Amino acid sequence: MSRRAIVGTIVAALIATAIGITLSFVIKWFPVQASMQAHHTDTLYHVLVIASVPIFVLVVTVILFSIWQFRAKPGEELKDGPPIHGNTRLEVIWTVVPAILLLGLVSYSFVVLHENEKKPAKEMVVQVTGRQFAWSYEYPRSVTGGAPLKTTQLYVPDNESVRFEIHSLDVIHAFWIPAFRLQIDAVPGITTSYRATPDRLGSYPVVCNLLCGVGHSLMRSTIHVVTPAQFQTWLGHQTSAPPSA
Repeated sequence: MSRRAIVGTIVAALIATAIGITLSFVIKWFPVQASMQAHHTDTLYHVLVIASVPIFVLVVTVILFSIWQFRAKPGEELKDGPPIHGNTRLEVIWTVVPAILLLGLVSYSFVVLHENEKKPAKEMVVQVTGRQFAWSYEYPRSVTGGAPLKTTQLYVPDNESVRFEIHSLDVIHAFWIPAFRLQIDAVPGITTSYRATPDRLGSYPVVCNLLCGVGHSLMRSTIHVVTPAQFQTWLGHQTSAPPSA
């Protein structure tokens, strides 16, 4: 085994690692970020990629290098490899280092999820109901200031925390807002929930992400993130109009 071969393999591995990490940042893998939680989640994704790509490259490099340098020559197919003795130091290293890495990533993931679910001092609640094959929403008295509002439209104010309390009337659905990076199942008989703080004006898809029947692909809605003033205007128009069927 030549020193040149080892150096060349290391250089190739470093280049592959740099390319992999760079691509994870350059290529737009996800929709736009439209909530505070989306920023946290995407940062977690990049941290996981930075930790995972070097490990993947290391494993593949060792395998390919071993195939290249230690492959059996013609006529040696039935020979046993040379006997070797275990290396305690190496075994300790390859046990302790991955354990520390995993504990670090798990701890950081917990911090991100905890931050995403941190309850603010002020929060708006929206009831979400899934049925085959549509979403409907209810704004309680605490939001409308009068009678609850039931609607098929979903409007939320920018930079205000919203807690979605999610229900299902028939089968299991999934309430997924890709731009928020948030999803949870809508399960018959129980209430699930998550909170989001929209931070980008615009309209974004709401998708059922579980196969819930023949009309699953049509079970889509839109969440509109508007300014607080626009939200109050929309709310006023809805509460003054005849209730929708």
